[in-house]
Amino acid sequence: MKGKQPSIAPRQYLDLLSEKFLKEGDPLRAEQQHAYTRRQFAYYGLGAPQWMAIAKEFFHEHGVYSGHQLEEFIHGCFEQEYREIHFVGLQMMEQMLKYQDRSWIGVLEYCITTQSWWDTVDWIAKLTGKHFQSYPEQQHVYARKWISSDHMWLQRVAIIHQLFYREKTDEALLFEMILAVADSKEFFLRKACGWALRQHAKVFPDHVRTFIESHKLSGLTVREARKQLLRG
Repeated sequence: MKGKQPSIAPRQYLDLLSEKFLKEGDPLRAEQQHAYTRRQFAYYGLGAPQWMAIAKEFFHEHGVYSGHQLEEFIHGCFEQEYREIHFVGLQMMEQMLKYQDRSWIGVLEYCITTQSWWDTVDWIAKLTGKHFQSYPEQQHVYARKWISSDHMWLQRVAIIHQLFYREKTDEALLFEMILAVADSKEFFLRKACGWALRQHAKVFPDHVRTFIESHKLSGLTVREARKQLLRG
């Protein structure tokens, strides 16, 4: 069941939500959060438990969008300057993701490349992985498109979207993505490669060990991968 559909337009929904966040937010905490993200985003000063509780209340009271209105709502969220609003857009998307068709990859791509930082991008990577499970014919096409781009966050998602796949990980694709950026100096890509290998080592440690011994990878990538291998 998709649940109740909102009777108000997405813009009005966002206005009401913003008013609630502003009322409940902590300005001092907001400044600390702003500094933590290198002053890239404004904050209301809400912790995750707070904004999630408010969002849950709003979803229950007003409903959640589907179809074109859901896309409009998410775009509206990502056009806002406040980070908590971006998070709410992803929260509603996650709740409704299973109802989306293959064209939803366009919305995911938009979110990856808009208001980008690791906190939203890593969440979207998980949603992208779920989308690819529903539409597996898109996985190789978009992973290769993104890894070949000059956009770091698209590349990161190409690397880490399989984190929760475990035994179903497309190992050949994973290794291909990692090797494609093996020479990168970007911290977030080196870290992503190590994270993906560390996760894969939980299931196939010998495969990961052979891979890192057979290729020239960054020190950060190898250290991250070996964290799991040393546990084994």
